Amino acid sequence: MRYIKARVTGHVQGVGFRQATAHRARELGVLGYASNCDDGSVEVGMAGSDTAVTALSNWLRKGPPSARVDQVTSEEIAPQSWSDFRTDQDTFA
Repeated sequence: MRYIKARVTGHVQGVGFRQATAHRARELGVLGYASNCDDGSVEVGMAGSDTAVTALSNWLRKGPPSARVDQVTSEEIAPQSWSDFRTDQDTFA
């Protein structure tokens, strides 16, 4: 398992970026989250196979058609216990 935290900057809030990221992550079998940050960026935590995490990381560099991605920075993080991929709009029951 590979664990990454990425920060995506550009025009990435209010354009469906988190929801599109969650959809792509679920297609790839990646666990984690996508969350808006106060500075207008989106933070994405991801966990999965090296191939799946690399694929999602590459997808983040383009994002959905409505977004404009200027930069993606990422770092390896300690293992997490995520069980799904969520956005900060999801209801946590």
